Amino acid sequence: MVAKSVLNDSRQIERAVSLIQLGARLQVLESETDLSYERLLRLYKEVAGRSPSKGQLPFSTDWFLTWQPNIHASLFLNTYEYLSKVSAMDDIDAVMKAFHLYSEQIASCGIEPLLSITRAWRLVKFVDNNMLSMTKCSKCGGHFVSETYENPRNFVCGLCEPPARAGKSGGSGNIHLH
Repeated sequence: MVAKSVLNDSRQIERAVSLIQLGARLQVLESETDLSYERLLRLYKEVAGRSPSKGQLPFSTDWFLTWQPNIHASLFLNTYEYLSKVSAMDDIDAVMKAFHLYSEQIASCGIEPLLSITRAWRLVKFVDNNMLSMTKCSKCGGHFVSETYENPRNFVCGLCEPPARAGKSGGSGNIHLH
């Protein structure tokens, strides 16, 4: 039997608190910590001041492939992949750091973030399971979230060729191209 480590327990709680503060769903906390469901539930209520959201996590890859979400997801995933290559962080710590950087970058542009920490975490899981990948745009050379078997020779990102109605709605998260 493995002896309980107070230090490890403290790290698990610290990670869970950080995830809760970023708005992560309870399922993410369960997956990324060794803490019991009951303990996570109490911690969530203490940190967030409310019960966690109920319901299933988003499971479709389609959301990440639509125009604006794709640009946001690609910004996050490029940051995450860079951090994963140059640092010795655990995956979830790299997700949290990349999400912080994504959020700061989006805020500095005056844009409403479309990606939540839960969606960012899910995106990494989709890439890890080869359900999504990154493809280089044949026009600008940037790397964008795409279907796993996208042909890179013909791939053009949504920044180089936005859809016909892009930017017309004035809704949140719009990236205006001039």
